[in-house]
Amino acid sequence: MVLRIGYVREHFCSPLLQFEAEDKGGTGQLISRLTNDEIDIAIALTDPLIAGIAKGSEAYKLVGSYVTSPLRWAVITGHKPSAYNQISDLQGSTIGISRNGSGSQTMAYVMALQQRWPTSELKFQVNNDIRGLINSVNDGTTSAFMWEWFTTKPFADAGECRFIGQVPTPWPSWLIAAHPTRGEPAAVRTFLNNLSHHVRAFASTEARAGPGVRFVMDTFGYPETDVKEWLDAVEYPEDCATIPWNVITDTLGVLQQAGVVAPPEGAVKQDLFVNLDVVKLV
Repeated sequence: MVLRIGYVREHFCSPLLQFEAEDKGGTGQLISRLTNDEIDIAIALTDPLIAGIAKGSEAYKLVGSYVTSPLRWAVITGHKPSAYNQISDLQGSTIGISRNGSGSQTMAYVMALQQRWPTSELKFQVNNDIRGLINSVNDGTTSAFMWEWFTTKPFADAGECRFIGQVPTPWPSWLIAAHPTRGEPAAVRTFLNNLSHHVRAFASTEARAGPGVRFVMDTFGYPETDVKEWLDAVEYPEDCATIPWNVITDTLGVLQQAGVVAPPEGAVKQDLFVNLDVVKLV
């Protein structure tokens, strides 16, 4: 069975690129593609995947883990001097997001929780992609947006925007989801097995010391110092077919606090969130 794999073409996907998977897009786009029968498996951000299921999506279930370390979100504003110089300056302003339900929106809620702002008062403007988000903070229609630190740093280094803070995710950053019927369990298990091999190779001490650095530099054009800083912090699983159950319950807890999802009626059901024919809960 040929599986159609969707992923975000960023430095985190380096092991996947070495595995020669096909497709790309943001997390919101990946969830839409699962729904629309365009892909069978998505490697995407943890929080939108869990939030989607909690809100009733039946387009996918979780089948594995991809990155076990938190995601470092930069808080970014326009390049010109402005009233926005630290996170606390953003209260009451309009935050740019890529799309409703995206990680950039979820993390704005997390930021608000940390700052003790009422999450019900957050205001958003959808700007689709990184270029739209940067244009918006520079033309003043939004105050700031949030995006992964190293993906956005080249734009900051070029003077197109400014970093005014950072917010790491309070959960491991990437999970793997599959359509519940199009992704046959045996085929998905084989994919996860093979992906685990590439992940372990990329995350090895030997790869981090040289070949991995060169691959990311050549593929994404990042400077060596940034790549080494990222590789020093990123963590991948030994087995991509495992998910700690507390990752799901803890993430749900934060999302509920932030008002992103409603509290469940009764206990959280494992088979609602994960495909138990594929994943190993630990």
